[in-house]
Amino acid sequence: MNFLIRFSLKNAVAVFIISVLLVLGGLYSFSSLKMELLPNIEFPQLSIEVVYPGASPQDINEQVTSKLEEKFKSLEGMKKMQSSSFESIAIINLEFPFHADMDEVERQVDVLIKDAKLPDHVQTKINRFSTGSSPILNISLFAKKDVDLQKLLEQDVIPEINKINGVNSISVGGMKDDVVQITIDKQKALQAGLSLSQIKDQINEKFLSLPAGSVNTDTLQIPVRVQEKLETVEALRNMPLMSSLTPTSQVVKLKDIAQIETRTEQPEITRYNLKDCLSMAITKKQDANTVEVADKVIKVLDTHKDEFDYAIGFDTGEAIKKSVESLIREGLLGALFASIAVLVFLRNVRATVIAIVSIPLSLLVASIFLHQLDISLNVMTLGGMAVAVGRVVDDSIVVIENIFRRVRKSKHGMTDELVQDSTKEILKAITSSTITTVVVFLPLGFVGGITGEFFLPFALTIVFSLLMSLLVAVTIVPILAKFSFKKVPPEEKEGALQRVYGRVIAWALNHKAVILLISVMLLVSSFVLVPKLGFVFLPNEEQKTLVASIELPSSTSLEKTNDVSLKIEKMFDNQKEIKEVTTGVGSRDFRTGLKRENQANYFISLKEGVNVASFIKKLEKNMQTIVGKEAPGTKLGVQELQVGPPSNNNINIDLHSNDLASLQKAAKQVEEYLKKRKDLKYVTNNFADKQKQIIVDIDPEKAAAYGVSSFQILGTIADETKPVDVGTLALDGVERTVQLAYDKRVDAVEGLKNTLIFTKRGLVPVSKLATVKEVETYTSIQKLDGKVFARVSGQIVGDNIQKVTEDVIEKLENDVDLPKGVSLEGGGGSDDTVETFQQLGLAMVVAIGLVYVTMLITFGKARIPFVILSSLIFVPSGSLLGLYAANEPMSVSVMIGLLMLIGIVTTNAIVLVDRIGQNREQKGMTIRDALIEAGKTRLRPILMTAFATVVALIPLALTKTSGTLISKGLAITVIGGLTSSTLLTLIIIPVMYELFFIRQAKAERNE
Repeated sequence: MNFLIRFSLKNAVAVFIISVLLVLGGLYSFSSLKMELLPNIEFPQLSIEVVYPGASPQDINEQVTSKLEEKFKSLEGMKKMQSSSFESIAIINLEFPFHADMDEVERQVDVLIKDAKLPDHVQTKINRFSTGSSPILNISLFAKKDVDLQKLLEQDVIPEINKINGVNSISVGGMKDDVVQITIDKQKALQAGLSLSQIKDQINEKFLSLPAGSVNTDTLQIPVRVQEKLETVEALRNMPLMSSLTPTSQVVKLKDIAQIETRTEQPEITRYNLKDCLSMAITKKQDANTVEVADKVIKVLDTHKDEFDYAIGFDTGEAIKKSVESLIREGLLGALFASIAVLVFLRNVRATVIAIVSIPLSLLVASIFLHQLDISLNVMTLGGMAVAVGRVVDDSIVVIENIFRRVRKSKHGMTDELVQDSTKEILKAITSSTITTVVVFLPLGFVGGITGEFFLPFALTIVFSLLMSLLVAVTIVPILAKFSFKKVPPEEKEGALQRVYGRVIAWALNHKAVILLISVMLLVSSFVLVPKLGFVFLPNEEQKTLVASIELPSSTSLEKTNDVSLKIEKMFDNQKEIKEVTTGVGSRDFRTGLKRENQANYFISLKEGVNVASFIKKLEKNMQTIVGKEAPGTKLGVQELQVGPPSNNNINIDLHSNDLASLQKAAKQVEEYLKKRKDLKYVTNNFADKQKQIIVDIDPEKAAAYGVSSFQILGTIADETKPVDVGTLALDGVERTVQLAYDKRVDAVEGLKNTLIFTKRGLVPVSKLATVKEVETYTSIQKLDGKVFARVSGQIVGDNIQKVTEDVIEKLENDVDLPKGVSLEGGGGSDDTVETFQQLGLAMVVAIGLVYVTMLITFGKARIPFVILSSLIFVPSGSLLGLYAANEPMSVSVMIGLLMLIGIVTTNAIVLVDRIGQNREQKGMTIRDALIEAGKTRLRPILMTAFATVVALIPLALTKTSGTLISKGLAITVIGGLTSSTLLTLIIIPVMYELFFIRQAKAERNE
């Protein structure tokens, strides 16, 4: 470092040019950083979606889910496996540690799925999760005049958007499908000996195009291709059908036994504020810039403004811009406040400008490193910059104050030697204090899971900024000081504050027992506040966007769901608190991803100033009134849209039993109890209701006697009960979905019993081959680590999740009489939060150890680091009092703030202890004289650095802007802790120093 000081003073122009280049590089890097709301974290989770058309939840569970679960048990390091088996689909979620190689895990899962020997026609899809995988835009589109909006989107708009670099997928809801419906006359088909499956196969055979070798000529080898095509609907009508029951001379055409019509279907209905529309959702690629992609998509839409209008339901890019602008504003205000703080103490504009030059330089150079590491500009990196604003000026303040003080004392004025000596004098103190602040972030590696991943960009931003601020303090600051302080007035006499402080130190040294007693009492009394603060992972941040859903009974048609939804939307339209509503009827469920005709989902944007909690209750009550009248048995839910990292402010009650009826009863009891509690909201029960199901139990002996296979019976019954999907065929130049169905559908048990099956002995009713009965069964089967379970969950209202969780579990165990054989297990966010707090507590212990080692290396004496670490005694006092006054709970942000304080607070003690050491070693002072002189000399830089850091954080602590609350608790913690520790450190450090050197101090006083 001495070399850097000498080099800078001798090569001022070179240093200036390098600084300009760094500033330009920093500006380019900052402008090039991808803008995101959150750090792009890939969660170590896989979701396997398995589709088995027509299978019941029980069939899915037995033939698919259980087989896969047994295979997945062999996956190394798997933490949790949860599965849900619905009709026709199963979803299995696998969770792994954060250090897992998810590419390798996905490869292994793919191999295990192939080895599981699943039934034919089963389709599987593996999905991965990250903070960047959610849709970034939801846009409602409205056609103008006679524009065919669907055609325009398919042919022009979607291809244009797909060309945007960074767009991952585009899904459009509300599109219409062209369908060719072939309705078969059941009686005629039976007479012709044709089933729906046979007709389907014969239609597909007409779309043949295969190579058939080649024909050789003298000079050429010509490939031969055999093909047959149906190109029009009319050709489909006249298609001949082959049957073993009809003579070959008697050709049966499709139109002879069927009615064929083309129509348009809309499997999903979308609206925006009661107006029909198409709804477009866009996701980006994981490493793409959200704001840039969103802006480009909007530009594409604007090029078609003459053809359609659009309304944005939600735009993540806009939310990110607001968060970024807010944090930049807080950071700039912080920099302004820090500048004013320095000016107040130095009372010299030039000195103030020199001191604060480290703010832009440090933050811009930090941006270069962030850009190189591909870290985005998000609430964590910007929060890190906002927090670092006050701290990066500390080194420069100490250096400039020391040069300023010495040049005012000097009789020879400003010289290179004076600048070099002044900087060198303070070098050890600022280097060790900066390194101390940096090393406290190393233990974040001990904090696993989402917390460690989430706060890593925050820590890196501060580390890069602080290291650069040290470099600025020993290179650029001395140069600027050299040219700025050539004419300064001589130093004034010792100020009143210094004289008072000198007397305070002398009194404290003579009354050590009193000081130590007061210190212990302050420390102990501050911990009394902890139970009153509350205990959360992250504070609940109120969102102005709600997600709501209604789920009608499972057999409800899309038409009925749409009718009920329209009544609810009209009610929404009459609510003055609601700004806009985006509706999807028959669209994907938010939780399972399943498309269901009996479900409608809503995105509801609220106006500013709405009390969200009370409005949700009002909305739920109004929705319940409507569905209670229109569709009894409907499930509904309204809650805030989850944005940001998981808050962990939830409670899960898991119930286990082999008796599904008892399990369902227990889940209902727990659900009713949780809904009664005022400290819980958004209560959900994953154990679905029962529904009626018809079981066709085949008699193997009878089926064998008639020469019928179970698959043949299955195929015939499936033909009777649901349309057969032929596929998408090009007819009349249009891609059309072709469906087959009988004119008369079986809709009762008796009809199913009388369904005729083709056998060796002719047509035989199903009742002669199988027992047909109606039973009640469950609409889904949920399993955790392979065991059937029910989970009732709720989100905790307030800031004391541990207390609420413990109280709920205790009351359930003591007051709720669960059915026999049902076991209860409580958990949720409280468990994860406690584990995270324990990890952060360990990180603090390790950080203190690292600070001790750093101090030991710096000062070379084992006792000195203990003196410095004694300054940490007063950190909890100010931090906890500040949190209590601001009504801010204990959270992960607060814990990170306390971790930071370990480094920041010791900085003041280092500056003071370093001066004490210089007085003793270089000037031969006694311990007491050295303590008083060091206190008076270092009082101003200590107060300046602390005051600058505190006032720089005030805008962040006072902000109420959405998206910055993660830094609010941290800012309050640092302000409170730094204020108390700075004021009290100035007294405790001299006392502790003399205590650690008590023998020598006594000897010096006795001389």
